[in-house]
Amino acid sequence: MKRYDAVIAGGGLIGASIALELARTGLQVALFDAQEPGKEASWASAGIISPAPESPGMISMVPICKASASLYPEFVQLIEELSGEVVGYRAKGSLEIVLGGDAQEEVSTVMAVHHGVGLAAEALTGEQARELEPSLTEELQAAILRPDEASVDNRALTPATLKAARQQSAQIFTGNGAAALWLEEGRCKGLLLAGDRVEAGWTIVAAGCFSSRIEGVARYAPVFPTKGQMLALRCETVRLERVLWAEKVYLVPRNDGRILAGATVEHVGFDREVTAGGLRKLLSAAIELIPAFEKARIEETWAGLRPDSPDHLPILGPTDLDGLLIATGHFRSGILLAPVTAMLVREWICSQNVSVDWERFSPMRFLEARKTQTAPG
Repeated sequence: MKRYDAVIAGGGLIGASIALELARTGLQVALFDAQEPGKEASWASAGIISPAPESPGMISMVPICKASASLYPEFVQLIEELSGEVVGYRAKGSLEIVLGGDAQEEVSTVMAVHHGVGLAAEALTGEQARELEPSLTEELQAAILRPDEASVDNRALTPATLKAARQQSAQIFTGNGAAALWLEEGRCKGLLLAGDRVEAGWTIVAAGCFSSRIEGVARYAPVFPTKGQMLALRCETVRLERVLWAEKVYLVPRNDGRILAGATVEHVGFDREVTAGGLRKLLSAAIELIPAFEKARIEETWAGLRPDSPDHLPILGPTDLDGLLIATGHFRSGILLAPVTAMLVREWICSQNVSVDWERFSPMRFLEARKTQTAPG
């Protein structure tokens, strides 16, 4: 039986970032993944770095999202230096597109929300937006420039982060995922693997939508998969500099000239099938934004499983089991929140204090909710 200072269940970007952060402090760290690390949601994502709330329910996430976005330049620099890899970080901002309806009213509403939570945003006319991105449709009435947003090539970032973690002496175990928490005398002593167990002072669950399949975890992290279909386009006449947001699609340019279009939100369990209906929705919305995409080549299609939670908020922090931390349920913000998640886990393990409030995302909220529901009336 091996013993470490910290063990991590899950090898996506969240788990890899935590492994790197802890290993840099000198802790002995081991990460366990049931398959090749980084091949689930972290591989399927679009890599958007945006703290903007997508719905009223997401406003409570803005402070932690802003904190993570501000960490990204340093995070990328560290990973590129340690790994020797380039991860395609593009700090070029984004455009939120307004088509149809009462454009000015919608712009005013969005601007008020953004400014109210301290996010930079600038209202643009359709003509001003097309000056920035000439491929946009002539039907565009208005847009909102979000200058502080960015994107990263997640398929480059995740393996580079794993490589950087190994460079700092973290051990990465492939094809050996956690089956259960090792619970003894009211504390979490580590992980039970297939035919083995590993002991640790700290156990961190970061297995995305598979976290709740680890025995003992679901009561703290009732995560479930939410499918998202995506595709990659290449069009010689289209060059995008910024991420484009619209009601039915987002478009993310890559340094290699491809443009990603995503992403559907489907509650279909662990199904990863790419469907004609899903692609039709994405293509129709993409062509509406950029008519030249009628002649684009479809280079790739795929689907991923986001780790969703009952309130669509992350599940971060300690539990009532000594030694157990949860870092999952990031839903559509896993790439964005990786740096701050890793920092907060490191701060808690090293000092039992955190520099960004994470109480709203505590795993204990689900236990407390169940107690309230089962309490006698």
